[in-house]
Amino acid sequence: MSDAGWIAAAVLAAIILLALLFRTRLFAALGYSLQPIEPVAPEDDESDENGDDSRRNGQARDGRNRLGALFDLEELEVSDVMVHRTNMRSVNADDPPEMVVREILQSPHTRMPLWKGSLDNIVGVLHAKDLLRALNEVGNDFSRIDVTKIASKPWFVPDTTTLQDQLNAFLRRKAHFALVVDEYGEMEGLVTLEDIIEEIVGEIADEHDIDVQGVKQEADGSVVVDGTVPIRDLNRALDWDLPDEEATTIAGLVIHETQTIPEEKQAFTFHGKRFVVMKRDKNRIAKLRIRPAGEG
Repeated sequence: MSDAGWIAAAVLAAIILLALLFRTRLFAALGYSLQPIEPVAPEDDESDENGDDSRRNGQARDGRNRLGALFDLEELEVSDVMVHRTNMRSVNADDPPEMVVREILQSPHTRMPLWKGSLDNIVGVLHAKDLLRALNEVGNDFSRIDVTKIASKPWFVPDTTTLQDQLNAFLRRKAHFALVVDEYGEMEGLVTLEDIIEEIVGEIADEHDIDVQGVKQEADGSVVVDGTVPIRDLNRALDWDLPDEEATTIAGLVIHETQTIPEEKQAFTFHGKRFVVMKRDKNRIAKLRIRPAGEG
């Protein structure tokens, strides 16, 4: 990241800290209280004014959502926003160098974990820029590349780390990529600086971003979702409000609500949605169809 980028990130962190310290005064200065604001029903004969009011209310709501997200950083943990290991792109250090280079260049990410033997044995993190520089130094001779020597040392963080602490740690280390492990040291996934910033400002789109993987909108209005899709990503992408306190993925939510691992074609209704299990892989819900509860 450039010096300007780090300065911007540091300024953002300072704003977050000040907002957390003076949250009550901040809301008061903005004309808000900490009590929920009930929507006001518009009058039919004042459509133009109501349209303006709606836009203003929408802007105010967006502002409140961002302020609320600042405070959430102390409540949320990295496990709430991380990319789960089942969705994490990684590279096998034992693959031929040519294959490793191809995987890195085809990935939309600039950094990828490097593992040996199993995904639980991460030996480094490969940066595309470092790999290309090393290739250039050996005249693009893949056989002379040792990816383990190019990779940087992996940084592991506990899955219970709060987003506020992780943001501070990213800024201190001038890093924006960490691997997440559980209390037993087992790999859980990865978290980036961008993941945390997106919790505050919403989705940050760039030329390499793609739609949420594993989510497909059907012509009949239903949504087909892979079981591993995080609930927070689904809520953000579809403007839903499914709870994510007891489960991280959509499959986990269904298992939590039903207190069982459902069979294929079983259907359940909760939180205003109708969930149908389309595919089960051993003890894992692989695919679900979700539609509004009142429909078919």
